[in-house]
Amino acid sequence: MGKPKFSRKKYETPSHPWQEERIKTENDLRKKYGLKNKREIWKAQTSLRKYRGQARELLAKIGSENPQVKKESEQLLTHLTRMNMLPLNSNLDDVLALLTEPILSRRLQTLTYLKGLASTPKQARQLISHGHIAISERKITVPSYLVAKEEENEIGYFADSPLNDVLHPARPSSEFKSVPHKRDEPQKADKETKPETKPEKVKEKPEQEKKEEPKQEGKPIKKEESVKDKKPEEPKKEEKAPKKEEVDSGAAEKSEKVEEKSKPEDAKGGN
Repeated sequence: MGKPKFSRKKYETPSHPWQEERIKTENDLRKKYGLKNKREIWKAQTSLRKYRGQARELLAKIGSENPQVKKESEQLLTHLTRMNMLPLNSNLDDVLALLTEPILSRRLQTLTYLKGLASTPKQARQLISHGHIAISERKITVPSYLVAKEEENEIGYFADSPLNDVLHPARPSSEFKSVPHKRDEPQKADKETKPETKPEKVKEKPEQEKKEEPKQEGKPIKKEESVKDKKPEEPKKEEKAPKKEEVDSGAAEKSEKVEEKSKPEDAKGGN
């Protein structure tokens, strides 16, 4: 039976806790729609499973002449068209092709952001939980409330809310325009145009480098020439120094020889 205080879960958790692709898609959806946690995604997935299961059962009974099958199929299709999840004149095969995003896009949080009543999806969640948003003058404090197609144009600020004042700081400006969620084509176009501009900048750099290379090469050449000019000068000075010593030693030897020659002459004269 369960405890009356704690209601049962209204969603089914994933079969495996760690699946890389599933975790990436859930994180992207949570950031895209400003959700609080992944439970809200799992709730949308469980409701989608119910729609698909009901459509499979009805497709298996289409061959029978039971009028209940036609009645249930019409009720399912009218419900999905009334919630603006499917277009008019859709079939049960279209129900099997549904995804989680059409359900998440019908939440009150996303529609308040798309209407321009909030600057971000997270701010829309805050305004709803604080009681500033109403549908046909009826305050709703549940961000996951699924809005019908007829109620979409009746979303606005609550009558007693201070956000009705145009000069309120929390209210987005009149120039603000909400960005719709489904914009895959322009993003792809931007990605395709970006690589075309980058190579142009890359091509300009090597040309500048080539122009600067001869300037940089000329500098070390001058240095090498100056070094070559200095190196032969040093050994020349060293060669001159020993030549002076040799000259001095040669002069001393000559003086000694002259003295020796003069001594015997003096000795002869004395005798």
